[in-house]
Amino acid sequence: MTGGDAVLSELARVLEERKQAAPDSSYVAGLYAKGLDAILKKVGEEATETVIAAKGGDAAQLVHETADLWFHCLVMLAHQGLGPEDVLAELQRRFGVSGIDEKAGRAANK
Repeated sequence: MTGGDAVLSELARVLEERKQAAPDSSYVAGLYAKGLDAILKKVGEEATETVIAAKGGDAAQLVHETADLWFHCLVMLAHQGLGPEDVLAELQRRFGVSGIDEKAGRAANK
């Protein structure tokens, strides 16, 4: 397991543990208790902040905001019974497939 894989696995484990925690015991437990809409609101806020950081040109700020966005996306996935391995598997599936072809395949399947 690479360093990045280890970080994602450990974070996924902690996020699962927080599902059983009292809402006032951690930020994530509190988010889970508030439900999907609260989690999605945070994902939206973090996405906006990431875009603003990218436009601002400060690399450190962009990394910071992207980490916040990824974190909240992982909370969202965990809330839905998914984890980083599901997203990584999908990315792996897309290797060797042109983005144009992949997008056309999605449109054909609708």
